Amino acid sequence: MKTMTELSTRSNKVITAIVAASSLLLSACATQTETSRVETGSFSVPQYEQLVLDNGLTLYLMEQNEVPLITVSAVVRAGSVNDTTSGVASMTAQSLLLGADGKSKSEIEQMVDFLGASIYADAGKEGSYIGADFMAKDSDKMLPLLKSVILSPDFSAEEFDRLRQREIAGLSQSKESPRSVISRYFDKLVFGEHPYGNATSGNATSLADLNVSQMRAFHKSYYQPSNTAIAVVGDFDAKAMKSKLTALFGQWQNLEAVVMPPLKEGQPELNAPKVLLVDKSDAIETTFLIGGKGISRDNPDYVGLKVVNTILGGRFTSWLNDELRVNAGLTYGARSGFIPYSQGGVFRISTFTKTATTKETIDLALKTYARLWEKGVDQVTLDSAKAYVKGQFPPKFETSGQLAGLMSDMYLYGFDDAFINDFQANVDGLTLAETQRLVQRYFPQQNLQFVVIGNAEKVAPIVAEYGDVKTIDIKAVGFGG
Repeated sequence: MKTMTELSTRSNKVITAIVAASSLLLSACATQTETSRVETGSFSVPQYEQLVLDNGLTLYLMEQNEVPLITVSAVVRAGSVNDTTSGVASMTAQSLLLGADGKSKSEIEQMVDFLGASIYADAGKEGSYIGADFMAKDSDKMLPLLKSVILSPDFSAEEFDRLRQREIAGLSQSKESPRSVISRYFDKLVFGEHPYGNATSGNATSLADLNVSQMRAFHKSYYQPSNTAIAVVGDFDAKAMKSKLTALFGQWQNLEAVVMPPLKEGQPELNAPKVLLVDKSDAIETTFLIGGKGISRDNPDYVGLKVVNTILGGRFTSWLNDELRVNAGLTYGARSGFIPYSQGGVFRISTFTKTATTKETIDLALKTYARLWEKGVDQVTLDSAKAYVKGQFPPKFETSGQLAGLMSDMYLYGFDDAFINDFQANVDGLTLAETQRLVQRYFPQQNLQFVVIGNAEKVAPIVAEYGDVKTIDIKAVGFGG
């Protein structure tokens, strides 16, 4: 299936006529309907200070003195896109807490528990994250601990073996829940051998082969001050905190040049519709994702796309949820969204249904998606979505953890606080004509990619209608593609 409107016909001439007629209709609507603006108040990023130490370490300091708590979020530009062995970024990050500077894993845990604090470490697609929450009075204990785990992990072989066993067992368990792993299959289908196709979790074989020496090498290559940012939010004096962090991290040295993969290059073209059918023979449901290429996080149309996607599948009253759940009763929920990375991304429609209603659900999802081109967005719907997006926005940046995470993302993905400060104005400025442009430019219409997890024996003849099918067993190592 190459386009949305091919549900009713496979003639490109008919498709062109429908889209052209729809565009004329939408243009007429855009000139005849006035925008209704809903006031939801203003929101901007609280004042903060950004500085770079002599060694290249970036610091963000944001005082929030309402409660005596501090959140620290450190991010290293190294994730699964940097994997030399699948899963090494994630395992390196998790291993930071297995012992550092002579303190064992249990000693670190006991210290953190005694203080009533928390500490975590993990990796994602493009970043590795180390963070902590603690009482302001305990900063002289927790900040040195964070320094130890970031700069001087022990990489205990004994503790690593235990971690590896847990992670391998977790991979097997996660495949029992298709919704928890389907995005990994989708990224692999869309990006193939490109680093964006790497699964952060790794796979059973790669984790079994991974050793402590590889993690030490990964840590040495990427955990360097010029490749790291530390955001601190909470109850502190900025001048005093700056002095503490400079004393702790100022002597951290860059040991070698950081070499990053060329993520903008080598992304495969999606020249044909494809279906990755993941056979889960005991499944009584079919879980699927439909989509294609998306946008990078710094795309200037990010805000507008958020509004349009809210209409399609970004809230409970979205088109997809209304049609598939409320009206047809085919699923408990249907969503859509853009998942942005630094140099690309994906767009996905996601839902699940009983095996017997697989075709009905996929076809209705595609038909609903086609409304973006065939009918478009009317002014009342647009105004409602704009009010919803503005109303949901401030609560996402209320806590110290959310604000620290925001600054970490600003560092990692290359956007600044104008994204926050101008957000509501950008939402208010979105017009019907702009929604048409966004739909035409960014929402994938041709050569859609499908990942379907279910009973292959029962759904294979159905999904063959939507593209060339490749079938793999969900128990197979890795995430196919």
